[in-house]
Amino acid sequence: MPTLTPRATASLAGLLATVVLSSSCSYEATREAPIPIPPGIPPAAGAPVPTIDINAPGRTSDQLREWAAGINEPMNIPVAALAAYGNAAETMRQTRPECNLAWTTLAGIGHVETRHGRYRGAMLNDDGYALPPIIGIKLDGSPGFADIPDTDGGRWDGDTEHDRAVGPMQFIPESWNKYGRDANGDGVADPNQIDDAAVAAARLLCETGGDLSVAENWQRAVLAYNASREYVMDVRDAAAAYSVGTTAP
Repeated sequence: MPTLTPRATASLAGLLATVVLSSSCSYEATREAPIPIPPGIPPAAGAPVPTIDINAPGRTSDQLREWAAGINEPMNIPVAALAAYGNAAETMRQTRPECNLAWTTLAGIGHVETRHGRYRGAMLNDDGYALPPIIGIKLDGSPGFADIPDTDGGRWDGDTEHDRAVGPMQFIPESWNKYGRDANGDGVADPNQIDDAAVAAARLLCETGGDLSVAENWQRAVLAYNASREYVMDVRDAAAAYSVGTTAP
């Protein structure tokens, strides 16, 4: 094996450095830059939701599956969840147009609450149910948590002593009793089913916030969902990312 002289070694090192640098520059030039997340409140509306017949029999979110399947992958949102958010937003647009609720806000909440029904290995099945069911911790007044005595006899959360948050949008039974609605056409309002849960979340936001195109109203509505400023900003960041078709941070 020949021995390299110091000059040859230096020349080879320079050549390698040039090759590496050129390769690096070429890579940087071809790599796609991340999509910047827009600032501001409220987050933008995102991809327009097609008009659907919200009074049609059966599961109305099925009318949006093609729309959802066309845009969901870059955002990493399950088709069933995205169709449910679109269905809920369209339901509000047709029944409470003054609310100005965008599907991106619902998706932001769904991301922060349970990663769209995928918390700790759960997943949404074809019928929109989170399996296994997603049940939160006992709300018994432990440090950092509210004390909410049982309001549903354990029907939804399996706890007859204290309420627990339930389902992909994490409704406590007390709130579900007020806002829960059947949105998938099976005759049962079930917090474990994403269509039902998304419409219930939409009703809560519109009722507590009013016109959600106004920044302070949007913040008030999300605070009604979870009274934490950090939560509001996490939802905002996720919703803003979805508004430009990219994954939540």
